Amino acid sequence: MKNTSKRAAWLLLGTFLAGCAAGPSPQDVAEATQKVLQSSFRDQGIAKTSWLVQDASNKSCSEARGTALDEKLAKVIETSNLQTVKMPSDGKFIGDWREGEKIAQNGRGMTWSDAAGSANGGSCYNCHQISKQELSFGSIGPSLYNYGKLRGVADPAAAASKPIVDYTWGKLWNAKAYNACSDMPRFGHAGILNEAQLRHVMALLLDPQSPVNK
Repeated sequence: MKNTSKRAAWLLLGTFLAGCAAGPSPQDVAEATQKVLQSSFRDQGIAKTSWLVQDASNKSCSEARGTALDEKLAKVIETSNLQTVKMPSDGKFIGDWREGEKIAQNGRGMTWSDAAGSANGGSCYNCHQISKQELSFGSIGPSLYNYGKLRGVADPAAAASKPIVDYTWGKLWNAKAYNACSDMPRFGHAGILNEAQLRHVMALLLDPQSPVNK
């Protein structure tokens, strides 16, 4: 029955698109696509179909389809996302860079086969160069090698480092607070990484003893 409904949905979408002589509107395509998604996915394990539902920020960026957002809209998105950033509950920003490296290397998590409550990875190397020792990394995001060193962070706990420490935490928590249509996961906001994990990633980026800053 499930396969039959899937085939019917895809047939509906194909027929719909083929029948539009002038071409379907973006809204028509979006509605047809949602019908296909709803018939093709199901809740299983910790993976939920509710994850397919976009919030207002993601929806605005999807509708832009790669073009620049209106500056006022972008500012509204960034401001609303900045308000969601939660600073560390105990005031501690920096953990263990060794644990941060493990998280950066780990791409596991949030699939139907993962146990509820299990720790997720950050999969940071999929998009960034981070440490000099790692030869395999993505280039979607900028290089983070020497991240703290280039920004003059000699001691993350010092008052002089507070602006970059706060920014880095906020960026990890919710990247859309600083770039409305950022491709970076909203690690804290989306519950991908917990506070302890975020501290470890912070240490990887900012601790002078981290290989990132050597």
